[in-house]
Amino acid sequence: MAYEYRAKRTVEFSETDMAGIVHFSNFFRYMETAEHAFFRSLGSSVVMPEFDPPLGLPRVHAECDYLHPLRFEDEIEIEMLVTEKKSKSLSYLFRFRKLNAHPPVEVARGKLTVVCVAHGTDGKLRSVAIPKHVADQIEVAPASALAGHGHGARANREGAGKTEPNGL
Repeated sequence: MAYEYRAKRTVEFSETDMAGIVHFSNFFRYMETAEHAFFRSLGSSVVMPEFDPPLGLPRVHAECDYLHPLRFEDEIEIEMLVTEKKSKSLSYLFRFRKLNAHPPVEVARGKLTVVCVAHGTDGKLRSVAIPKHVADQIEVAPASALAGHGHGARANREGAGKTEPNGL
């Protein structure tokens, strides 16, 4: 079962604003990209066209607190932890660490909540249970990891908790 995913990347020039720091909106892109990589590590996706009707996991809540700036060519780690698992929804905590700081420093912390929905032929979305084969692979992170004391703890599933190369 998996509860964690980590990705590393380098800040690109195009992700910065006129002040030379990462634009706040990019943190939401980083969160989404880490979530998608987490699902790929489970052999799944946040878009599930194989179901009739197709399923997806849209965001119903998103937030991010910014602690320190990131700049062009900073090396960052995005840690994603599952904080809550319900039959139809998942919530995540994201920690962003600047790795080229000595020692590495947390620069932001974000949260996302997603709900599994079916795409009706009428264009409406309705919440449905997360498919069993996906839900059975996901667990809530232990309290020690959520508190930050579990840094380095990995999910006990092969492939989960792995680090993506720069290209997130």
